Order: sequence, then C-alpha cells, then structure tokens
Amino acid sequence: MHPLAEKVLQGDVRATARLLRNIDDRADGWLDALSDLHPHTGNAYVIGITGNPGAGKSTLTDQLIAHYRREGHRVGVIAVDPSSPYTGGAILGDRIRMQRHALDREVFIRSMATRGQLGGLSRSTADATRVLDAWGAKVVIVETVGVGQDELEIARLAHSTVVVMAPGLGDEVQAIKAGILEVADVFCVNKADRDGADATVRDLEMMIALGHELASAGAHSRGHSAGALDLAREELRAKAGEWLVPIVKAVASRGEGIAALAEAIAKHRTWEDSSPLGAAKREERARDELSVVFHDLLRDEATRAVAAPFDAAAKALLRRETDPYTAARALLDAFRGRV
Repeated sequence: MHPLAEKVLQGDVRATARLLRNIDDRADGWLDALSDLHPHTGNAYVIGITGNPGAGKSTLTDQLIAHYRREGHRVGVIAVDPSSPYTGGAILGDRIRMQRHALDREVFIRSMATRGQLGGLSRSTADATRVLDAWGAKVVIVETVGVGQDELEIARLAHSTVVVMAPGLGDEVQAIKAGILEVADVFCVNKADRDGADATVRDLEMMIALGHELASAGAHSRGHSAGALDLAREELRAKAGEWLVPIVKAVASRGEGIAALAEAIAKHRTWEDSSPLGAAKREERARDELSVVFHDLLRDEATRAVAAPFDAAAKALLRRETDPYTAARALLDAFRGRV
C-alpha cells in the first residue's frame, strides 16, 4: 500500500493534507494512493453547497460543520475558492470564515482553487472527497465558488445538493437561467430575516410546481393562499417515488434553521437510499465518476504525447498556415499512432 494512503487510513491529518497536495499537483504516486484508498471509501455522505455569491454559503457551511460535530461526526470540508490570477492557488476566502473549527482534530478543511474549471469545481475535488472519506469523515461538505450557468458540476459529485438563495439578489430568475431547479435537492433561503424572504419562498414553491406540471393555474398565482400552495405540494408528493425539493428558511449568521436544513438533507438521503429513482441517481453518479476520471487521464496522456507537435501546430495556426480543425485532427492521428 502507498505509504501516504496507509497513514490516511490511520487518521493522520498531516498525511491527508500531503496527499491532497500531491493529488492537486498530480505528483508521482497520486493515482496509486487513490487506488489503495478506494476500497475504504463509501462511508461518507457528500453534501454540495452552491448558490449565488453573497447568499451566505460559507456561513451556512460553518454552521453545518458545528451541527454535525455536535452529533459526533467527523467532518471534511472542501471549499472551492477562485484561483489567484498570479499564483493559480486558492484565495482562501471561504476558509477564513471557518476558523473557529481550525483546532478541532475531527474537522478537516481544505481550500482548493478552481484553476479555470468552468464547472465551479477543481479537477481534484472529487478525488479529495474520496481521500476525506477514507480519512474517516462521515460527512464531507463541498462548497462551490458561486453558481453560474456553467457551475453545476457539484450535482454530479454530491449525494445531496443544497442551493442557497437570499432575498434581493435576483436568485429566482438566475435559478431558471442556470437550470438550478433541475439539480437542487434542497433549497435554503438564507438571510430569511430580510424583507422579501417570504416572497422568495413563494416564487420557489411556484417554480417547483411548474417544473412538475402539477399545480393549477390558480396555485401558480401569488395571490392564492398558502393553503393552496400546500395542497399543490401534497399533490406533488403523491407522485410515484418523486422527490419534492423542500425549501428551508435560515438565518445562518444566528444559527437559525440549521437543524431544519440538516433534517431536510437527511430525508433526501433516506429517499435516495430507498427509492428506485434514487437507485438510478446513484448509478448515474457512478457512471459520471468513471467518465470524469477516464477523460482526465486521457486528456493528460494525450497532452503529454503530442506536446511537441502541439506547439508546432499552434505556431502554424498563428501564421494561418492551417486551421484549428485540421490541426486538431492531425494531433489526434499522431496520438493514435503512439498508443
């Protein structure tokens, strides 16, 4: 067994940090270590936290850490920060907000840079969750940099995805644009003490109903009573095996609503473990996991194999002696000839 992998399984924090660095840098032996750890994974529940910048994701994550620690769980956290434009490293803004857990040996917080990944996650994020799983974390929280139209990769990684919204940020329109309704397992309306929080909840209720095509035209109207919306939600729950995305109000800065959010996450976990649709989701996640690893390794191998002709092709393209499509096909042929 890889020496770092062995120490990770023993709960060694320093070895865990070193292995995560090796994975991020693609240092020698990182694949062997991950292969050795994989049989010891599958025990952690991965929770994704995403949402617009300013919605309070980091504060909410900090409160969830405290909640799960009170329940006696070892917690791993991956805070995916924007990359520094100068060093390529993580800016560490999210980690600063979680300093109260820094001395807790049962909490491991790792900041990772996006390094230009459009999905909002570093290429190493999924590997890091597996390392923290093997380290002994029962819950791994992955917080993304902030949702946008291309930043929905967290739904492919997490068992439960929490989309955080806040009143006054235009989240409702952005949710439709970004397709968040399709990936959210739980909605959390944070900063619920602000004006407009109830309106945000109602808008989400109606969008969920519209997405399931079950609510009547009357229930879609804001003017209808909460009872009409509750009835529509009950009808949605009656659909065969479908998960109705719950909406939880919270004020993370004061720790309000955190228990209710954790309960909603736990209910989604139970649904996924017991329903046919949940089983299909787990199978799709496994396929995604294999696909991401395969394509990453293939891309790395191909890049190394055609490094020299790639540079030559780029210069030829600059001189307009070729086009990118012809050049790319030639590079592909060159790679095929070497494997």
